[in-house]
Amino acid sequence: MLLITCPWCGEREETEFSYGGEGHIARPADSVSDREWTEYLFMRTNPKGQHRERWNHASGCRRWFGALRDTTTNKFLKFYKPGATPPKISESG
Repeated sequence: MLLITCPWCGEREETEFSYGGEGHIARPADSVSDREWTEYLFMRTNPKGQHRERWNHASGCRRWFGALRDTTTNKFLKFYKPGATPPKISESG
């Protein structure tokens, strides 16, 4: 079982969490074109290697938080609260 560390509750089993998608995507202004809005809603990077993501502790405190995860190994490298400076993605992976 994969273990995820909630910044408030500590380490818990993955079944308590919901994946929230790619992290740090800025919402566009209200006056964008349909194409720009579609890009915002549906297009994500899907990288091989380190990736910043959003997670929700759905069966616990229900708070959102950020995580840095390596998609090649599925290992979490860092967890952080909203508003914190996001961790840098390593060039070496």
